[in-house]
Amino acid sequence: MELVDIGANLGHESFDPDRAEVLARARDAGVAQIVVTGASETESAIALGVARTAPGTLFSTAGVHPHHAREWGATSAAALERLAAEPEVVAIGETGLDFNRDFSPRADQERAFEAHLELAARLGMPVFLHERDAHERFLAIVSRWRAQLSHAVVHCFTGDRAALDAYLDLGLHVGVTGWICDERRGLHLREIIARVPLDRLMIETDAPYLLPRDLVPKPKTRRNEPMHLRHILRAVAAVVGVEPEMLARSTTETARRFFGLPNPA
Repeated sequence: MELVDIGANLGHESFDPDRAEVLARARDAGVAQIVVTGASETESAIALGVARTAPGTLFSTAGVHPHHAREWGATSAAALERLAAEPEVVAIGETGLDFNRDFSPRADQERAFEAHLELAARLGMPVFLHERDAHERFLAIVSRWRAQLSHAVVHCFTGDRAALDAYLDLGLHVGVTGWICDERRGLHLREIIARVPLDRLMIETDAPYLLPRDLVPKPKTRRNEPMHLRHILRAVAAVVGVEPEMLARSTTETARRFFGLPNPA
């Protein structure tokens, strides 16, 4: 069984002491490839450096998360474009809107978001999207750009049925994390994720965040790792109503097609 984790923050400092061991555990769990998320100009450069340590296995994205949108400046687009020219970089993002925490002013978030979409459209690259508590504005902006974008995935989807249907109507892909394993806030996902066509469904850990709450035994640390993608796969397979092996094949094929990933040697 081969899996692709489409979103893991392996450049995070929590992985600095044991990143090689984390990757080894992921391989042992069947995770064949990982897309390392870039969340700021600096973190995108770090993500690229991490990706270069394992050619053919690790890849990265280049973007500025809406939490960091206040940092978007006159040279930001050019900086991301330089990163995007590297073969390991397979998508623009993480980008989008987060009105849940508003770490950056909403006007700054929208300005940076539009700039990312313009860059992705011009370069013909997929977009790695973030949306939380901002559905209406997010949908309006993506709708304006959708015809110019090749592919786009709403990563770590946590919204409701109406939001999901709107994104599916736009032809977007959907990424599911361990949020679906959370009995406090993820139960609604178990009722709607089966609506996503299998050729547009992908899975991710968002490590080191979103450790699945129903892991048994629970890890001594709260840090999530790509090796737990297999647990997420089983949870998603159960609610979609297919065997884990079938969902593994489907999500892996979809991820490789979406990001243009090679088959591992």
